[in-house]
Amino acid sequence: MKLDPFYLIVDSSAWIERLVPLGVKLVQLRIKDKDKAILRREIRASKTICERHGCQLVVNDDWRMAIEEGCDFVHLGQEDLASADVRAIRRAGVKLGLSTHDDLELETALFADPDYFALGPIYPTTLKAMKWPPQGLERIREWKTRIAPLPLVAIGGLTVERLSGVFEHGAQSAAVVTDIIGAADPEARTREWLEATAPWR
Repeated sequence: MKLDPFYLIVDSSAWIERLVPLGVKLVQLRIKDKDKAILRREIRASKTICERHGCQLVVNDDWRMAIEEGCDFVHLGQEDLASADVRAIRRAGVKLGLSTHDDLELETALFADPDYFALGPIYPTTLKAMKWPPQGLERIREWKTRIAPLPLVAIGGLTVERLSGVFEHGAQSAAVVTDIIGAADPEARTREWLEATAPWR
């Protein structure tokens, strides 16, 4: 399976409405601690926008709702994986992505046989407190060897300026949050990402 090299992660359909029309082809909706009814409205609104612009939508964590709403992907962390019904996800035709941060998590993820793996944080990140130190570029190469031929998503502290190293070490896709939503001009920064990732598309 091929993933788009630019993997945008946002926390609302409003962000998706702003940025997906610029040419984004892979976006994750990651909403934490929201009422189920609100989450469902956000997923439906996001899915409508993504379908209009040929963008794949990834739902974070809530695999049941991803199935019910007919989304392209669900992305699970290790805690969510432990309680998820992977067979039900497969039966529904929803693709599965899994987060990994260390060897034990990678082994757990390999057993679940996802469609892609994510590794992070590659660089220091301010998005959330992490109990894992930055992985660095060489860990990307190691992970890619262990999961091949499945795609690897790099995440954590990524910027346009750091992209070439990430891809040269084996990542197929670069996930970004803060570098875009924290930018003074998120639209302009999104265009920079689209241009920078074009050679890997």
